[in-house]
Amino acid sequence: MRGKTIAATLAGVVVAGIVALGVTAWRGGIAEIAPPPASSFNRAAIDRGLRVAAAGDCISCHTARGGPVYAGGAPLRTPFGTLYSSNITPDPDSGIGRWSLPAFDRALRTGVSRDGTLLYPAFPYPHFTHLSDQDVQDLYAYLMTRTPVATKPPDNELAFPYSIRPLLAAWNLLYLPDGPLPVEAGRSEAWLRGRYLVEGAGHCAACHTPLNALGAPASGRDYAGAVIDGWDAPALNALTQGASPWTVDQLTSYLRTGLASEHGAAAGPMRDVVRQLANVPEADVRSMAVYLLDLPGAGHAASKATAAKADGPQGQGASGQAVAPPAPPAQAQPASTARQQTTLGATLFTSTCAACHDQGAPMMRIGGRPSLAQSRAATADDPRNAINLVLHGIPQEGSAAMPYMPAFGAVLDDAQIAQVLDYMRVQVAQRAPWPGLQNAVAAVRKETASAAAPVKEQAPTTPPPATSKGQGKTQGKEAHQP
Repeated sequence: MRGKTIAATLAGVVVAGIVALGVTAWRGGIAEIAPPPASSFNRAAIDRGLRVAAAGDCISCHTARGGPVYAGGAPLRTPFGTLYSSNITPDPDSGIGRWSLPAFDRALRTGVSRDGTLLYPAFPYPHFTHLSDQDVQDLYAYLMTRTPVATKPPDNELAFPYSIRPLLAAWNLLYLPDGPLPVEAGRSEAWLRGRYLVEGAGHCAACHTPLNALGAPASGRDYAGAVIDGWDAPALNALTQGASPWTVDQLTSYLRTGLASEHGAAAGPMRDVVRQLANVPEADVRSMAVYLLDLPGAGHAASKATAAKADGPQGQGASGQAVAPPAPPAQAQPASTARQQTTLGATLFTSTCAACHDQGAPMMRIGGRPSLAQSRAATADDPRNAINLVLHGIPQEGSAAMPYMPAFGAVLDDAQIAQVLDYMRVQVAQRAPWPGLQNAVAAVRKETASAAAPVKEQAPTTPPPATSKGQGKTQGKEAHQP
């Protein structure tokens, strides 16, 4: 009798779970609307929406390499297969032209498309769920006034069972946060604004937090660093630790210009992010820096002091403070090996790097280029970013003051790149050599080959928006025409 009772109870629980999952999975479609004319949207809302889109770097994921802006088709390679971003231009058939604001809101904040289809969390709705109603409305106004592009992205290429979308309902039950961020009493206005931007539109954790087996943030490892598109997205919870702790001023400069002379230049996927953050008001980016430097984790104790200092009456960081010298090598090398590396690496370094990176080189005086001895790419434990920089360089983008670097992937083979990086790592950055460097170069070259092509932005069709002084004059301007 007791056995029958237990079995009946378990069966009831299973049935209830299936019913709950079915209810959660099924979301009806929201009726189409006639595409609203661009003139129906308020200009101020469009301009505010531009800044929301810039904070979220929407353009990078929704623009295929060489394709029209916001027309989708950009591949996102995951452990579960390849996803392709959707067309978010107001094209009525292949884009969001027939989406109402409620349909857009639902997709953005709950991951349910207009027709009721569940979206994959590679689209960061678990972060966008924190957005305010105003920001959602403004972003809608901005996107609905872009140039319509009629194009359908490729179908996703996911392995079974990840291709079964209804299963996402279970994922959402487990991992989708509940709307607005919780109240944090006693925090400064800058910290709160920074948290809203970082955790919401900015969705920084999406790249800087490792994922678990289900593609959700790994428990207890928020902002602990991850690998994105073959690049090392470093830990953000220890930015105030190490030989060269970040300050609010330095991080603000890096996020808005792609350069912090004390740490290095943005490259790879982060280059796209900072290109868009140049369109965000400096005060907002500074708030993001305040919050990021106070993230709990390995650097929490040190960051509290830095954030408190930066959050003072003038909101200034500790810019200009002395930078500690880099740590010495952790281990010595055999003398013969060191001499060989020095000879080969020094020759390559002199022929390919010294003209720009040697102390006293003219290029070091342009735009405050960082010393390789302080560059995070050179001092990090993972050589990925240093390898990628040599392979792919940093594309030049209009301004001589913007950091750029030629690519050497077609000039140097894997062994040569390993030699020059080994010389740079040991002799210039004064760190222990990276083990297995040549194999790492070969692996990264293969991993990032398809992502090396630059994004070709769409030609503008209307005049640029009126933005705040100094904002968005050189970066991404074509993509932000209202």
